[in-house]
Amino acid sequence: MNVFDILGPVMIGPSSSHTAGAARIGLVTRALLGKTPVKAHIFLHGSFAKTYKGHGTDKALVAGILGMQTDDERIRFSLDVAKKEGLEIQIETGELEDTHPNTAEITLTAADGEKVSLRGSSIGGGNILITRVNGMEVALTGQNPALIVLHKDAPGTIAAVTELMAEYGVNICNFHLARETKGGLAVMTIESDSHFVPELNEKINRLENIYSSTMLERV
Repeated sequence: MNVFDILGPVMIGPSSSHTAGAARIGLVTRALLGKTPVKAHIFLHGSFAKTYKGHGTDKALVAGILGMQTDDERIRFSLDVAKKEGLEIQIETGELEDTHPNTAEITLTAADGEKVSLRGSSIGGGNILITRVNGMEVALTGQNPALIVLHKDAPGTIAAVTELMAEYGVNICNFHLARETKGGLAVMTIESDSHFVPELNEKINRLENIYSSTMLERV
């Protein structure tokens, strides 16, 4: 446990789960897109769906999508900022199976048509857990630098990535692997307690059987 867990985040809004956590989910989604979004589709589940207007969850999610941090004074005006910046927003509510009650699914679209989708839950104290990226199962907290590596499920692929990380002195603190089928599409999510340099990510992207590697800074 750290001080953040005890005291909670520095934030704007009435609830660390519904505001700070929501903003961080939005931030992670924007970071994964890697460019300015022009459309945002937001699906809210459970408590998020029932209380988002009263707790400002919609404003917090949009603030994160716009790149605002949890203590940004503009969070309460994020919907107006989104209009000024030309971000089209669609919000729906409903139910998901076997999911934390404070869960949002976000799909962002860039001007060139590139998309990223994410499912994230706000699990208390401003902490989050990202469980899906582009339909693939992942496990990310956003509290550490991370790599999301889409790759072919092939022998030696994980070893090639982790050996390269070791060469750069990167220590892995969390690793998760999911795959669609044997020999099919797979995704590694790797969190580290040390910093990634862009050169490492570039070299991972050039490895055999790697489709894409995305570097995510701590949010």
